[in-house]
Amino acid sequence: MSDALPLLARSQAAVWHPCTQMKQHETLPLVAIERGEGPWLIDADGRRLLDGISSWWVNLFGHCNPRINLALRRQMETLEHVMLAGFTHEPVVELSERLAALTGHRLGHAFYASDGASATEIALKMSMHSWRNRGRPQKNRFLCLAGSYHGETVGALAVTDVPIFRDAYAPLIRTAMTVPCPDARQAAEGETAVDVARRAANALEACLAKHHAEIAAFIVEPLVQGAAGMIMYDPEYLRLARALCDRYEVHLIADEIAVGCGRTGSFFAWEQVAGPATQSGGGWPDFICLSKGISGGYLPLSLVLSSQEIYDCFYADSSARAFLHSHSYTGNPLACAAALAALDIFVEDKVIDGNRARAALLGQLTQAQFGAHPRVEHLRQRGMILAFDVRDASPGLANRFFSAALDHGVLLRPIGSTVYFMPPYVVTPEELNHLVRGAAAALDRALA
Repeated sequence: MSDALPLLARSQAAVWHPCTQMKQHETLPLVAIERGEGPWLIDADGRRLLDGISSWWVNLFGHCNPRINLALRRQMETLEHVMLAGFTHEPVVELSERLAALTGHRLGHAFYASDGASATEIALKMSMHSWRNRGRPQKNRFLCLAGSYHGETVGALAVTDVPIFRDAYAPLIRTAMTVPCPDARQAAEGETAVDVARRAANALEACLAKHHAEIAAFIVEPLVQGAAGMIMYDPEYLRLARALCDRYEVHLIADEIAVGCGRTGSFFAWEQVAGPATQSGGGWPDFICLSKGISGGYLPLSLVLSSQEIYDCFYADSSARAFLHSHSYTGNPLACAAALAALDIFVEDKVIDGNRARAALLGQLTQAQFGAHPRVEHLRQRGMILAFDVRDASPGLANRFFSAALDHGVLLRPIGSTVYFMPPYVVTPEELNHLVRGAAAALDRALA
């Protein structure tokens, strides 16, 4: 570690790391990464770590992907940045057009920012402001699922129901209303995930019936609630939620920041609710938030896709009716070029089809390794996201597992007592085997 120590010491002294109790690094050293190659990260000692969580769910096509690298080099030779107020450029226009097409042009207007929390803020503000522009300013509150996570800025925290993120900043927050989560793990004996979804939808209807006059929007993470511990639920809930929001005149915001870009088995998770964009019919949300994987994990980029009806609420002569929100790096050309390269890879490599095979193998391997494990329960999967819970986990399990996994050549970072896998889309069968074997060894050591 001699070469890494100076960097680790400097980082400990100068960098305040996110979602981290810095004191823990007195006993759990930082990992100094020198380079990346496909699904692998290589540390300062040359140790190879399979990136089983896509570096916080962002890396789709491997580190240092040659096609994305080429797109960025080409873009750097022409335009690195220009403000998007009063100006435009080819990458942001093409990206907006291609994303709209992926929704069947049901959501045809893209508003850009830099990170997921900002996308949440944009969707919330846009919803509330559109109701005000329609003469209904009383519709200014929001509704979210229990256990939801939508970001850590003040507005996003209002619809985040994870206490460790929210409670410290409660004096700053106008907390949203919450309704029960349709967590499939709640199924009683003889029940299915669909039964749980319908029961939760009944609770949603009761809330909307009582409070719809003041609710601007209902925000959900479609199919998987990530930070709550990879909670998974049936698409039936979202079909019912869409119908209820229509009935009670409440916008529906689909936060696909973590679950979009192919993670759940379709490019948009919402396709499993309303059908692919090529099919006719409605049922799409009023807003979709995207970030994380949209740039292939290369550059900060987020966006909100909105419907024509929402866009029309702001189209007027008065500047006061405009959507007044901006970011200095809105629609950055380099980030958009990376996103376009990522979309090209989806098409050229038939990624969604390939992911079905990868997901099936990941499911088979984990079932074989953990299906009969006495401390493992609720083994579950949605596309390229797989998780299980560790029964009777003692405090500190996540850190012990994380450290042990590194020793076995894999990067896995449990959420509390939930171990999850979210690998890049370029992993080979051999690498998936390595990932699952490393997880099994790490669990045994963490429990011991």
